[in-house]
Amino acid sequence: MSNDQSASTPGSRRKRTRSSSANPPDDASIDIDGLELIYGDGTAAVRRVDMRVAEGEFFGFLGPNGAGKTTTIKVLATLLSPTAGEVRVNGFDVRTAPRDVRKSIGYMAQETSIDPELTAEENVRFACEAYGVPRGERDERTAELLDLVDLASVADKRSEEFSGGMKKRLDAATALVHRPPLVFLDEPTTGLDPQARNRLWEYFERLNERGTTIFLTTQYLEEADRLCERLAVILDGEIVADGSPADLKRQVGGDVLDIELQGDGGASERAVAIARDFEAFDDATVEETDAGISVTAETARQSGTDLLVALRDAGVTVTGFNIRAPTLDDVFLAITGERVDTDGEPAEVPS
Repeated sequence: MSNDQSASTPGSRRKRTRSSSANPPDDASIDIDGLELIYGDGTAAVRRVDMRVAEGEFFGFLGPNGAGKTTTIKVLATLLSPTAGEVRVNGFDVRTAPRDVRKSIGYMAQETSIDPELTAEENVRFACEAYGVPRGERDERTAELLDLVDLASVADKRSEEFSGGMKKRLDAATALVHRPPLVFLDEPTTGLDPQARNRLWEYFERLNERGTTIFLTTQYLEEADRLCERLAVILDGEIVADGSPADLKRQVGGDVLDIELQGDGGASERAVAIARDFEAFDDATVEETDAGISVTAETARQSGTDLLVALRDAGVTVTGFNIRAPTLDDVFLAITGERVDTDGEPAEVPS
């Protein structure tokens, strides 16, 4: 599938019913059936993974460190050969046609690969030469990509002068010179400030609206929630959840009641015990947080105020509370037993 097609109107990506399906059709950019990868020491990094990503889809791949994300991507990019299973990327078998796979994909890693001594334009031109873009098309291709990533005005500046966000956008442009129908983004915004991250998000959205399939791994759950039409969560080498962000949030099991408490950790421990014994919150998930406690329950909205009264009667001082719909962070916690901290690294939940 070419990514030269006209851009769709803003927001149309989320309205495409084809690619947002939990079971994409046969026109898949990625088709994995029974993937296994066992290292020489016997470690099973990936076990019986089945996955399909439709053409034009913005797909997110989530999981804690060591869950199998990087191994899976390396198989898809032909850097590792699977122990078992069938893997096809853009219609090519990763075992029998690895060169065809590599020609048909773009890859953007956490660390940029641009040359700091070259200008933005020179970096893109060098990538055009490396990827074999015909000489007569390089001028137009370079101008097009620099405009797409909002770097046309600084095309003649050396990239060592660029901010981190500008370097990331330039790196993305170099990964697209051969117009791959599928792009892998491996935690592409790690280390960027919020403003730079938002600008890169906008670029990824524009890229996807042009028809490019995007496979994103990220530790920023806000990023996955905003960008991805569908997500898969991998844990211990196996896919444990798959669906749209909204579908996964519904699986959390209700709304979330966040309660802020006055006092030290002793207050939180008492509040957790009270919430777990609270009859109206049958099958609720209760955890201690930095500010107090968090309760996830189907009846959080109906019975939340009753819990606040119970805490007050027990001598626990509540300084604030909020009832909200679950986020992807809550999904991640429910599935993996971990939260993701503000630096993007998984953090274990206090027991």
